[in-house]
Amino acid sequence: MVRTNRVRADTTVVPANVAYPTDSGLLAKAIRRIGTSVKRIHAAGGAVRTRVRDRSRSAGAKAHGVAAKLRSRAQLGRDEARAGVQKITGELADLAEQAIKDTRKLLVNAHRAADRALARAKALAKTGIRDAAVGRRRGRLVRAVNDLQNLVEATERIIEQTRTRLTGRTPDGATRVVSLHDTQARPIAKGRLGKPVEFGYKGQVVDNQDGIVLDHNVELGNPPDAPQLAPAIDRITARTGRTPRTVTADRGYGEASVDQQLTDRGVRNVVIPRKGRPGAARRAVEHRPAFRRTVKWRTGCEGRISTLKRGYGWDRTRLDSLEGARTWTGQGILTHNLVKIAALTA
Repeated sequence: MVRTNRVRADTTVVPANVAYPTDSGLLAKAIRRIGTSVKRIHAAGGAVRTRVRDRSRSAGAKAHGVAAKLRSRAQLGRDEARAGVQKITGELADLAEQAIKDTRKLLVNAHRAADRALARAKALAKTGIRDAAVGRRRGRLVRAVNDLQNLVEATERIIEQTRTRLTGRTPDGATRVVSLHDTQARPIAKGRLGKPVEFGYKGQVVDNQDGIVLDHNVELGNPPDAPQLAPAIDRITARTGRTPRTVTADRGYGEASVDQQLTDRGVRNVVIPRKGRPGAARRAVEHRPAFRRTVKWRTGCEGRISTLKRGYGWDRTRLDSLEGARTWTGQGILTHNLVKIAALTA
């Protein structure tokens, strides 16, 4: 029987499988991948007469120029080096725009080639002839065209956020692209000293006094903690048939509305320190021995998250996209709970 009389919640960042993103690095990588995708389309028989200049070498040279400026920062001076990096980054953005302009012409012709290949396949099928090799080649063409289309859209977003940064403004973190292969990963600032900003998804873990994870969820970007707690308690109640008696979490959940939502759901003891500077009555409640003991017990959820990161894959999701991150973390939770239950019943 899984115990639900006391549960605790905490959030963490589930890092995506991406390198540290820089505007110049993302632009250079996008230009190289555009050149590779064009070759894939040509190899699959699409838009073979449409030539697109491969700007990979130019992008690589400019990216190396950024690295050289950063290495020589001590000799040049910080301001001069920053100006040089911004100049090269702007040139990379111009280069990416030129690559996209050329690529759009190729995409139009490649879509036509894919449509013609589909029409030929349907015509052959009506005569009873099915050529597997032709079908595989058409499949490669369609996949290459779709990949290039997605790459162009992501590159346009990277160019836009680069232009924003070059004007001295900070791009919106909720929509910022930090990876070409995982375009849903977002920058998340959790205030850690070693990693002030991480790149990935926001995860929440709710466990009980036995260390069994009763609920978890992974969300896009960096949503606030408070609105996520009541739905988690609803899911726990639906799975176990019992409403937790005591719910505790850190100050990030500390809002009066959260207390009211949990009380309305039948939670007897809501032990969550309030944000900001609470009044005298609230401070008296938070200084009660029982309240402080429960808050101290809550810190064990941080240890649970540490265990998940060290041994169950939460240190980095190896599957791209939000759906992939949810699948990866869910497998880790399942494995963790099986090990924990086996240890408890041994």
